[in-house]
Amino acid sequence: MRFCFLLIFLLLTAVSATLRAQTAPDTTHGRYHRPVFRQVQVRRNVEFAQATTLLGMSQTLYMDVYEPAGDTVRRRPLVVLAHEGGFLTGTRDDAVMTALCNRLARLGYVAATIDYRLYFFPFDTVGIGRAAIRATQDMRAAVRFFRHDAATAKKFRVHPGYVFVGGSSAGGFMALQAGYLNKAAEVPAYLDLKALGGLEGNGGHAGYSSRPRGVVNLCGALARATWLEAGDVPLCSVHGTRDGLVPYGRGTVGSALPPQLVYGSGALRLRANAVGVPNVLRRLRGAGHVPYSFEPTYIDSAFFAMRDFLRPLLGVGAPGPLLAAALSPRRVAQVTALLLPRRIGLQGLPTPAEITWRPDLLKSTPDSTQRPAEPALPLPAAEAVPTPTPPAPPQGSTPKSER
Repeated sequence: MRFCFLLIFLLLTAVSATLRAQTAPDTTHGRYHRPVFRQVQVRRNVEFAQATTLLGMSQTLYMDVYEPAGDTVRRRPLVVLAHEGGFLTGTRDDAVMTALCNRLARLGYVAATIDYRLYFFPFDTVGIGRAAIRATQDMRAAVRFFRHDAATAKKFRVHPGYVFVGGSSAGGFMALQAGYLNKAAEVPAYLDLKALGGLEGNGGHAGYSSRPRGVVNLCGALARATWLEAGDVPLCSVHGTRDGLVPYGRGTVGSALPPQLVYGSGALRLRANAVGVPNVLRRLRGAGHVPYSFEPTYIDSAFFAMRDFLRPLLGVGAPGPLLAAALSPRRVAQVTALLLPRRIGLQGLPTPAEITWRPDLLKSTPDSTQRPAEPALPLPAAEAVPTPTPPAPPQGSTPKSER
């Protein structure tokens, strides 16, 4: 009997020691994964560009910038977001954008929700195509604005190597184009790209790169899946499988314009996988277009997908092991999770009390499940993001219609 108890004790001790050895502490104290900041400060009406409208008039573009209150990190990752509205309606204080910016800032990000030029004429496929070009130019102008600030005044303390773009519906189109439409030759001649100001537009801060570190697409699409090419930046998509406005797979939009063939998130995932672009897709099963605008549970689905996509990209190398695990579901998630904090290279902090980070994306909870709010943690006291070589500047971005 004593021998049995001794054997059990030794086995439990060995298992416990193994788990302690394998469980790597999260030395960022949960930053970029948990809401470590209780308060968010907002800088409203920040001017970032001057642009020419459809009528040839000058328009000042503004953004609202959300930052974690009391943050001491010197250089922080940035997410630039654009609202929905079909290039006709919407404002930067859109409820979805505001909610996402607040949540990202509580994690430690800088987040911005931007203006962009609205309206188009004639009311047809060509008009929408030109509106999408103008809007994408505005998103790129916002990225250049922050990179200029990072190189000069450093008012927003943004790390120029970690600038991400995202958006919902029309904003999703913009983000996708900002990330993957980077050749003027891909734009149909009938859209007259030169007259519109080229891929980059004339929004200011020329010479700074507008290429994002990654793209977050919420219910958006691309006019051509082939814009996604090997070597492009990682992609995160969130999309309802019964979206009747912007197709989840390959389909058409603008039925009365005449219709335009586009490739939604499901089709883009297939293309990204085929060319080796790191990507994740959160399917909102049975959901329609932008369901998070009407049902709060879907806000959680979109936010958690964004959070779990972005954090591994803050480390050295792409993709990080979390994203790689999401792309290879046969891998043992537990092993990947244990290796993650060391592999992605989030370094530079003093060693605080140990907490274990277990990535949620690996658990793949149901799309409609609302997770409870996570408790706030004390503020980190040092810089959490490494300093990589900034990406090489691209040549801008623009929308395109199917010929």
